[in-house]
Amino acid sequence: MSGSNFVDYVKIYCRSGKGGAGSTHLRREKYVPKGGPDGGDGGRGGHIYLKGNNQLWTLLHLKYKRHVFAGDGESGSGGRRHGANGNDITVEVPIGTVARDAISGEVLGEVTAHGEQITLLRGGRGGQGNWHFRSATMQTPRFAQPGEDGIETEIILELKILADVGLVGFPNAGKSTLLSTVSAAKPKIANYPFTTLTPSVGIVAYRDDRSFVMADIPGIIEGAHEGKGLGIRFLRHIERNSMLLFMVPADTEDIAAQYKVLLNELRQYNPELLLKRRVLAISKCDLIDDELRASIKKQLPKNIPTVLLSAVAGHGINELKDLLWQQINMEYDGNDD
Repeated sequence: MSGSNFVDYVKIYCRSGKGGAGSTHLRREKYVPKGGPDGGDGGRGGHIYLKGNNQLWTLLHLKYKRHVFAGDGESGSGGRRHGANGNDITVEVPIGTVARDAISGEVLGEVTAHGEQITLLRGGRGGQGNWHFRSATMQTPRFAQPGEDGIETEIILELKILADVGLVGFPNAGKSTLLSTVSAAKPKIANYPFTTLTPSVGIVAYRDDRSFVMADIPGIIEGAHEGKGLGIRFLRHIERNSMLLFMVPADTEDIAAQYKVLLNELRQYNPELLLKRRVLAISKCDLIDDELRASIKKQLPKNIPTVLLSAVAGHGINELKDLLWQQINMEYDGNDD
């Protein structure tokens, strides 16, 4: 999946269908000259639905289709015939898509499973025909209800990556290199900060034909929860990962301090993120000697599983996979602070 084709945020203009008008028809037949009212009801306007599709990984298909209009309901007719309902529209989106009203910011729904369908906008109700308004004192009502208008609004669709393991770290910490080493994903790799501008997802093969999904999330910096760097636009992807793999380079002056900064950014953005299982990986260990390696081990946090690795040299990769698989499949109480 190339970076240019990954779209995780779109704004679309939606309009549900208008309800059809009720009929004011009066029954007139050769032998029934005064048959009374028999106007039928109007059909409802079309709804707009959001439906999960596990074959989609991006919102790219909606990038150039910014208008979604459902069909209007048809008017009722004589003989108490009901007007046809307007055509419903179903918008298919990747699993993990959140819909919110662009004006109020209200969350309208979230698609979390394949085939799950939520109603984004309801169509207007059809008006009742004059048959409903007959009475002993009004035997020939010559009026009916108009159909309700549909709803027009802008909807924001945001995709939150769904993965077993999410990579968390500062820019240029080696996250993309690790993902390209353990999976077939080909994220952009370069020796400068913010190389990764869009999330990448890869399937990591494990023992006995087992596998898990790993997501490379763009690097965050101190103050990201306030919008600094790439900001909260990419922090939201962390919410949809089962566990988090923190990555800190071996040449960092204070590994424990950098880990705490990352942890604090997640806490400031969403405290519930701290309830996820966590593993700390010290990357780029091919750049240090045995003496520095021993020194690093002494300053590692004691309350989190850790592993030293080098994705370039292939050191520690199997140990990391074993640790991640163990953490993915174990119960967690969220007390690793």
